[in-house]
Amino acid sequence: MLEGTSNRAQTPPPVEAAERLMQKVRVTLEMIKFEHSVFALPFALIGAMLAVHGWPAWRQIFWLIVAMVAARSAAMTFNRVVDRKMDALNPRTRMRALPTGRLSLRFAVGFTVVSSAVLVLAAWELNRLAFELSPIALAILLLYSYAKRFTLFTHLILGIADGLSPIAAWIAVRGDISRSAILLGAAVALWVAGFDLIYACQDVEFDRGHGVHSVPRRFGVATALYASIAFHAAMLTLLVVVARMEHLGVIAFAGVGLIGALLGYEHWLVRPKDLSRVNAAFFTINGYISILFFVTWGAALLIH
Repeated sequence: MLEGTSNRAQTPPPVEAAERLMQKVRVTLEMIKFEHSVFALPFALIGAMLAVHGWPAWRQIFWLIVAMVAARSAAMTFNRVVDRKMDALNPRTRMRALPTGRLSLRFAVGFTVVSSAVLVLAAWELNRLAFELSPIALAILLLYSYAKRFTLFTHLILGIADGLSPIAAWIAVRGDISRSAILLGAAVALWVAGFDLIYACQDVEFDRGHGVHSVPRRFGVATALYASIAFHAAMLTLLVVVARMEHLGVIAFAGVGLIGALLGYEHWLVRPKDLSRVNAAFFTINGYISILFFVTWGAALLIH
């Protein structure tokens, strides 16, 4: 009787177990920066809308969103797994979930595997070409985690990983590929690479001391910021090209103009000798850009 009573006493009550579960969910969402899905998802949805010049079937939209969330969850978690020792040394990242032990390495690896499997399942539900290409997409998404260890092009590799979103969405809806989707994907790649250059400026000293490859570390913060401006100018040019190719009209072009204004403000916020507003430029402004792009181009496609 005493032994049975002791065992029951050690079992956490349902309320406590539920609180622990919710805490683990919160930490997991923080680890994968779930709120930053706003960056890539609107571009994927526009890629799908561009494929049909309207609104795709709701079943396609559902599996596309599942695929996007799974892809980003797998990529972000794998990045945290690969960088866990480096994150523990960096003052900016040492409080992340894995270095602090709030999540275990075993859990993170399992979460990566499950997210990857969900991505492949979603691709299967969409169409055969999407399913056949899903391992290649997954490999690109995971490669980024190692890029900083051997190449200066780590920013572009991250951009390419995000730039797959509108291309993959087109494939998911149509089962083929087009020049417009590729150019839109290139625009997204340049946009992401550009703001990743800004973000990487925060870690110049750490990168120099730990052999991390980046443009700011190799060429300096000022050069990285100029390169970011060039990437964003090229992004705007590609958006204009796609809008003309697809005959999207004045609303889409107005959207590109407003995006250009926000990018200009983003670059005004960050100076080589003042990086105190990097987070505002990286998270806030780019979130607005993504939403603005979806609203204007989505409206243009529906009206057209």
